[in-house]
Amino acid sequence: MADQNFVDYVKICCRSGKGGAGSAHFHRDKFTSRGGPDGGDGGRGGHIILRGNRNTWTLLHLKFRKHVIASDGMPGGASTSTGASGKDIILDVPLGTVAKDAETGEFHFEITRHDEKIVLTAGGRGGLGNDHFKTPTKQTPEYAQPGEPGREEWKILELKVLADVGLVGFPNAGKSTLVSALSAARPKIADYPFTTLVPQLGMVAYRGHQSFVIADIPGIIEGAHLGKGLGLRFLRHIERNSTLLFMVPCTAEDFRKEYEILLNEIRQYNPELLDKPRVLAITKCDLIDAEIIEMLRREALPEGIPTVFISSVAEQGLDELKDVLWKTMNETSTTDEEE
Repeated sequence: MADQNFVDYVKICCRSGKGGAGSAHFHRDKFTSRGGPDGGDGGRGGHIILRGNRNTWTLLHLKFRKHVIASDGMPGGASTSTGASGKDIILDVPLGTVAKDAETGEFHFEITRHDEKIVLTAGGRGGLGNDHFKTPTKQTPEYAQPGEPGREEWKILELKVLADVGLVGFPNAGKSTLVSALSAARPKIADYPFTTLVPQLGMVAYRGHQSFVIADIPGIIEGAHLGKGLGLRFLRHIERNSTLLFMVPCTAEDFRKEYEILLNEIRQYNPELLDKPRVLAITKCDLIDAEIIEMLRREALPEGIPTVFISSVAEQGLDELKDVLWKTMNETSTTDEEE
């Protein structure tokens, strides 16, 4: 049920309100049969606005709402009174939601803070009343501006999961099992590829009542940057993770080759992701003995990346892994502050 409720991509049609027309009114009262122009401005059309909500974790509430329509602005009135603005439509979205143009793919903005509001589709401006057009030589203008039309645009909303650590590995690398062992999260676990179809977040308790968030993200395969497997659905989620934990099972024929394939998929998708700190975990080490582990440490591991041998099932090396991840995250935070 949780998998069905997690929606990280929606396409919606946004129709903002049109602006109200300005008024071409002239002042009248019991003492004045034909006074000067006093037509008011039309009201602004309603906006469609995105608002960040930290208590929302999915775009499910927008999945079946294909059309979002804001109301029109009201026309201006007498005595230079401005018409009422159309009612804005405010859509609550999770933090990490990206808005794009559906036709061009152009990036608009990203919602990153709670209660942050950004206009997705602006309403039309209200027209000016005839009071604005009076001049010394034309004191009785009988015209006013019409309101601007609203906009009708198709937009794409994509959610990028926000976590401290994102897991990167082939299907069946043991990512879901690790999240289950480190946190209270209970992702679906089975012995077949793509058990995990949506990101799963887990809160990992650390020393001194501290904690960090780890994300189990759908498994990657070679060619994922081209859309193979779960493809781009997986890759966009790691953009919001501060540290990447690469996971390779001890049963792999070539650790370095498997790590390089994973690294290349990230490079092809977005080279900037290579700037994120990386840690390597060799998983399922309950299947091999200590002598083989020592041999692998000396001969088979990729260079230049902290490596930890773990078994989530046997709970081997998990404390060491948490220490390495915590150290890596804090070194990164300190470097960013200094810069």
